[in-house]
Amino acid sequence: MSFALGVAAFVIALVLSVAWHECGHMWAAQALGMKVRRYFIGFGPTLWSTRRGETEYGFKAIPAGGFCDIAGMTPYDELEPDEESRAMYKQKPWKRLVVMIAGPVQNFILGFLLIVVLAVGWGLPDLNPKPTPAVVASTFCVAPQLNEKGENVGACAGGGPAAEAGLRAGDRIVSANGTPVSTASDLSPILGKATGPVALGVERGGAHLTITVTPTPVTVTGPGPNGTTTTAHRNMVGLKYPTPPGPVKYNVLSAIPASFAFAGDMFSATWDALLSLPTKISALWTAVTGGERSPDTPISMWGASVIGGDAVEHGVWELFLLLLISINFFLGMFNLVPLLPLDGGHMAVVVYEKARDTLRRWRGKAAGGPVDYMKLMPVTYAVVAVMAVFMVLTLTADIINPIKIF
Repeated sequence: MSFALGVAAFVIALVLSVAWHECGHMWAAQALGMKVRRYFIGFGPTLWSTRRGETEYGFKAIPAGGFCDIAGMTPYDELEPDEESRAMYKQKPWKRLVVMIAGPVQNFILGFLLIVVLAVGWGLPDLNPKPTPAVVASTFCVAPQLNEKGENVGACAGGGPAAEAGLRAGDRIVSANGTPVSTASDLSPILGKATGPVALGVERGGAHLTITVTPTPVTVTGPGPNGTTTTAHRNMVGLKYPTPPGPVKYNVLSAIPASFAFAGDMFSATWDALLSLPTKISALWTAVTGGERSPDTPISMWGASVIGGDAVEHGVWELFLLLLISINFFLGMFNLVPLLPLDGGHMAVVVYEKARDTLRRWRGKAAGGPVDYMKLMPVTYAVVAVMAVFMVLTLTADIINPIKIF
């Protein structure tokens, strides 16, 4: 039951995030004297609506976002007599830019407010953690078989290869078979692939030691795609590295500067994710065709809702919030891409018209007319087609080979 409620809560949060985005367009247009004909949450048949002033507000049957209908967004929009002078395409460039950017800004504002809630309620994680050092935190025995979480399956006796070789908590490993290492990611592959004893260079209390450890072969089993079970073989020595620092909690006052810093990291991470989208297509295709699902592949709104439901079911509300924050930052930044039909595409048209008219004025010519959107339709259709294919691909991957958090 908690899973279903979590999924429903996340879907509602996503719909409200999109509706909040559209509020930005609506409020900016109204404040700048443009006419907003309709503001609806959802699409399809109208379930309920009411009119306040000159704007109709309401809900539609398909809860897949929302829209804001501003009179005269393009020259092809049919206008009523009272809308002629207020048509959006006839307004000054700065007004049109403000209206278009107001939507993404709303997503960033909502994301920031959720960051503050996360900072005070659960703490902010480090989005750019330092690499885990190759330092021994503790040792443990190694069973012949482990599950996907690294937990022993069956009996396990003794201290484990690391302890038996003489490694102690606090030892810093600086080399493995003569290869310099400084982080866990440097050392673990060497130990995992070793077919015999490994000579470790160890720093302990200012002294340099050489300790030889012999990895134990283990079998790791876990869930695979489409309900299958995967089996992997590796070598282990029973060594645990230091646990990365957990989230840092703040009070209401200290949360504000910390949230600004975290928001900056979110902008950077979102920008990197946006740039890497084209490179993820092959990984998504691999996941759809039965291969392993990479945890860094994009997810659909359905996949995000399922993860949100899992978070609620396990009581990890901080993951619920962090996922919602990530989506709001992504929605805001993605809509700024300068391609129609995105907000950034409309902004690019305004910037082009302004630059063109400036050049014409310098040459003693009159300002040109509005951009002919019909000439841009082939590119717009291509963008919509690519977006649709990508959405279908992520949705398919999330249904048949979802990312597992728990």
